[in-house]
Amino acid sequence: MAMYTTGEVAKLCGVSVRTVQYYDTRGILTPSELSEGGRRLYSEDDLKRMKIICFLRDAGISINSIGELLSGEDPGSVISVLVEQQQQALAEEIRERQAKLKLLDGIRRGLKSVPHFSIDSIGDIAYQLENKKAMTRFHAILLVTGIPFNIFQWVAVILWVTAGTWWPFALYVLLAIPYVVWVTWYYYARISYICPHCHEVFKPGLKEVLWARHTPTLRKLTCTHCGYDGFCVEIFRKETEQNG
Repeated sequence: MAMYTTGEVAKLCGVSVRTVQYYDTRGILTPSELSEGGRRLYSEDDLKRMKIICFLRDAGISINSIGELLSGEDPGSVISVLVEQQQQALAEEIRERQAKLKLLDGIRRGLKSVPHFSIDSIGDIAYQLENKKAMTRFHAILLVTGIPFNIFQWVAVILWVTAGTWWPFALYVLLAIPYVVWVTWYYYARISYICPHCHEVFKPGLKEVLWARHTPTLRKLTCTHCGYDGFCVEIFRKETEQNG
């Protein structure tokens, strides 16, 4: 059976020799044997026990509590719960780090499209990334509500052209007017823009928004803060901003 010296146990467990010796003096890790020269020798079971002690210390349990726990009737059950909690904490930490990696990757890719780098540029990109999911849901709502009207429109046009039945198209026009008004209000109430010059979030007038040149994510506007006139980044307004 393999036996380990104090130094070997310390190396395998990532602690100092003095720590292993201290646990011996506290009676929670007693060596299985002593060599003829009086050196401590630890067995495989001792090594496993040391690893458990190190885990419990990392979990924030005191030396006194560890001694009581390991000398108890069923230490395995308690350690099992601690291991499960540690696994959950590590899994959450991994998720948080993955989210940070995703954010950093988005910022890295976003910076390639920024002609003049600045600290404010990073803030704008991060803001856009946080808004991306909200904007996607927002556009999906507009798309889903618009599909039935588009279908109705084409059916009405086809009936008018092929059968001479004009009233479905007239009904479509009567329904389309309030729908367009609602979509316009719904859209305008939930969007704002980031100025690429002063990096402030601003809300332009409805008329300017409706008549401005635009892409799916940009709109040519005049910033209400610094007067910049050019393409600004469209973002979804948070609930607090909408009510503010």
